Amino acid sequence: MNPKAGGWNKKLRWLGCALGIALSGSGCMKAYLQSVGADTDRVETRVYRTDFNTAWQSVLEALKSYRLDVSNREGGYLQTRWTDNTAERNFFDSYGGTPNYQKAQFRYRVSVIKGMVGGQSSVKVQVQRDQLVQRDVLEGWRPLETDGIEEKTFLYRVGQVVKIRTRLAELEKVNEATEANASPKQ
Repeated sequence: MNPKAGGWNKKLRWLGCALGIALSGSGCMKAYLQSVGADTDRVETRVYRTDFNTAWQSVLEALKSYRLDVSNREGGYLQTRWTDNTAERNFFDSYGGTPNYQKAQFRYRVSVIKGMVGGQSSVKVQVQRDQLVQRDVLEGWRPLETDGIEEKTFLYRVGQVVKIRTRLAELEKVNEATEANASPKQ
């Protein structure tokens, strides 16, 4: 087996994409990114100025409609089970003129990382959505590149839950302080 053949395949695939020819069924952007040595897995990140517990509970709240496969609070890692989304993929992709998928499934992988920003407690949340599709039984599963919309929507949802939880904690502190001041002293 010639070790340089793999390099030629990448160059031919990239050249085919540049000429508008899709070789071996792979996406042109992915072929280009691989040819320049870039990572093709898209990871969206956002930093929240809150404590780890609030961020962790907010991520769990945002993922509540999915079954969890891995939940490691100490390591700050969550992963959902594979979820079937064949109907949704076929609906969205039908407007692009691509053939339908026989099967499609996705999962989320989320990292919650403690940190400090400007002396204030903060948390970085990273999310990656893996999408697999299968056009027919003989093809097998192949990864589909994401556009990042679902990941950004997820991070927005987490941010909204963080805001709500933070505001509720502030109101609870105010209520406790007013109750402590209003209670009769003995």
